[in-house]
Amino acid sequence: MWAMIVKEFRQLRRDHRTLAMMIVLPLLLLVVFGYAASFDVPTIPVNVYGARAQDLAAGLRPPFEVRAVDPSGSLPEAETALRDGEVPVAFVTTFEEPIVLIDGSELFTAKAALGALAVARSAPGVSSASPMPGVRILFNEGLETSAIMVPGLAAMILLFVGTVITSLGVVRERQAGTLEQLAVMPLRPWDVFLGKVAPYFLVACLDMAVVVIAGVLLFDVPFRGSVLVLALGAVLFLFVTLGLGVLISSVSQNQGQAIQLALMALLPQVMLSGLIFPLSSMAAGVRWIGYLLPLTYFVRISRGVMLRGAGLPALWPSFAYLAVIGAVVFGLATLRFHRSLAPARGVR
Repeated sequence: MWAMIVKEFRQLRRDHRTLAMMIVLPLLLLVVFGYAASFDVPTIPVNVYGARAQDLAAGLRPPFEVRAVDPSGSLPEAETALRDGEVPVAFVTTFEEPIVLIDGSELFTAKAALGALAVARSAPGVSSASPMPGVRILFNEGLETSAIMVPGLAAMILLFVGTVITSLGVVRERQAGTLEQLAVMPLRPWDVFLGKVAPYFLVACLDMAVVVIAGVLLFDVPFRGSVLVLALGAVLFLFVTLGLGVLISSVSQNQGQAIQLALMALLPQVMLSGLIFPLSSMAAGVRWIGYLLPLTYFVRISRGVMLRGAGLPALWPSFAYLAVIGAVVFGLATLRFHRSLAPARGVR
């Protein structure tokens, strides 16, 4: 028995990927659940509009944090700010009693804002006759969880198919020896690469369409924006995920290794992208990791288009980031795939 134990330890020491998985993954889970896994929203950005905007802004207390004060603004400007994702909450003072608009697509922020308003209303020294803002919830009036989860699920499908399924498919070709057969055929590496990823691209698009349609029909999730804008975001995000899947496959010798690396790539994106936990509730260092992840930006695009009806001008920073990271990752994946075919073609 002792000999078997020693043998297993030696084998584990040689398997650097498994060893890294055993060490890195627990640390990653510790960071995620210690600094990111929270539904509390400590800070709520707000804009204030109307002639009495300065007075109202001066009286706001945490968790509200004033980002902009526009004495000449009115209700349409406030609604536009929420639709474009500038802030999740806006106060409007152009009426006899102030009105507060809350973006219901930011579910946890909306609930935190409602709680803060209730606390302010019941605070000592506040008269029941004092003018308190009337509340209007936009884009997800019932604060339904399904409304924010369906766009997120669409993003998850693209991530899963693009990263996990693609990496397993390419590695399976290498294990079966068919990748080398493709290499000696009169095909350019670019043709082989596109031929490998095209089916996964089409399957991911079909899965996403099914989820979106089912979410709209079965769960009454609104779709207020442009289908073309969402489709463009999905294509850009798929370039990133497909490239990541091919990169993982290029450094994996078998499907077990591919699954390990894919999980290490998926877990941070699911936990730190704002898909489950709001970014504003995370510690600053962890939050900046979330800002580097491509899923963060596609979640913003899918929720912005479906729930708020945001257009390309409002979402262009997310599109620009996905385009840049997609070009880099997809380019690296193409080069790596070409190098993996080179030995079979006799290229030195």
